[in-house]
This record gives sequence, C-alpha cells and structure tokens, in this order.
Amino acid sequence: MQLERILQKHGFGTRKGCRSLIRQERVAVNGAICDDPFADVPTADLVFSVDGVDWAYCEFATVMLHKPAGYECSRKPQHHPGVLDLLPLPLRERGVQPIGRLDEDTTGLLLITDDGQLNHVLSSGKRKVPKVYLATTKHPLDQAQLDQLLGGVLLHDEPEPIAAVAAEAVGPNLLRLTLTEGKYHQVKRMVAATGNRVEALHREAVGGLALPADLQPGEWRWIVAVDLEKLVKTV
Repeated sequence: MQLERILQKHGFGTRKGCRSLIRQERVAVNGAICDDPFADVPTADLVFSVDGVDWAYCEFATVMLHKPAGYECSRKPQHHPGVLDLLPLPLRERGVQPIGRLDEDTTGLLLITDDGQLNHVLSSGKRKVPKVYLATTKHPLDQAQLDQLLGGVLLHDEPEPIAAVAAEAVGPNLLRLTLTEGKYHQVKRMVAATGNRVEALHREAVGGLALPADLQPGEWRWIVAVDLEKLVKTV
C-alpha cells in the first residue's frame, strides 16, 4: 500500500496533508525515514512512526479504555467531555466509536473501534455477550434482592421480566452483576426494582475480557489478538 494511503487510513489527515508529512521527513517506516509518499510499503507487521511516535498498521482500530466518571460515550457530547477526547487525534480521525455506552457517572471497561462488524457483534442483544458490573448500593443487600435479580424483575416499558445471569453480594453494599442485555440504565433500573439504589457503578468485564488492573482511569490500550479471542469466545 502507498505510504500516503497508510497515513490517511490511520487518521493523519487528507492525502495532501499526509504527502506533506512524508516529504518533510517526519515519517519513518520500520525505523527508517521515508520521504516518498508513493512508496509501496508492505503492511504485514508494519510499524511506522510520525514525529517519533510509533504506530502499528491495523486494518481496524480497536482499543480498550478505562472510562472515568464525568465523560459521555458520544461522538457529540452535550453536557460533559466525550470519551473520545481521551484518545489521540489520529484514532479519533479514523472514526472510532464506543461499543455500547456507559452512563456519564459509570466507570470501567469501555471498548472503542472503527470495526463495524465487531461493534455489531458485541452490542447486539441477540448475541447475549455477558457484561460484568460492580455496583455500590445505597442499602445493604440481602438474599431476597439477589433472588429477585436472578429470577427477573419487570422494568418500565419492558414486556417481560429481565433476569441477571449472575448476582453476587461481594460486600454488604457491593453487588457483582452479570447481564447479557444492554438496555438503557439497566443495572440501575434492575436494582431499583428490588427496592435498593445504585450509588456507584463500574464495569469490570465484557465477554471474557476483564479491565486490566494496571490500566488507570483515563488510560487506553490497543486490543490485541488474544484480547479479541476473549471478547468473542462467548458469542
């Protein structure tokens, strides 16, 4: 693939802008400066750099983000900063978007991609991809509440009761809940249906992929092949 097309694909601007970057000798291919925009570069295992920052060639860009509170999962946020502001500009320019949404006050694992098929697979309710949440509740949990969540609770505007795949009290006011749907404010509404209330909410895992312990709030990381396997193995 021509080098200018590789840069454009990875969000470094228009063809003309990418051509200029290359001719200014700001681009290196596998460690060597290349000033020819039309150079035919093999994409297998390609690592290129722009202004000294390395980028691995990827057909689709998929990353995980430790979403902090106070950010909206929208490309056009209205009341708070958007989660995409936490990513570098080239990634944003590729047109990545969150897979599903977390509320502004919810923290934890958020997947972001420009792979439409992956987005569909992981966000479709029919696929029943499990998502694990840790909810801090206002009132102490009891077995009756857990039984309600596991047996199914009826939510407003839903024709049938909705049940959790798993519900476990890991502390007096700490609930670990596994769901396979992605309905609006689902965790909060389900807990409210049991007579309790969610005070804080954190997503720990999607599919078989857990939020890495060393990924701090606001930090992001590339999704690699082994991560993708964990994501889709439950689909």
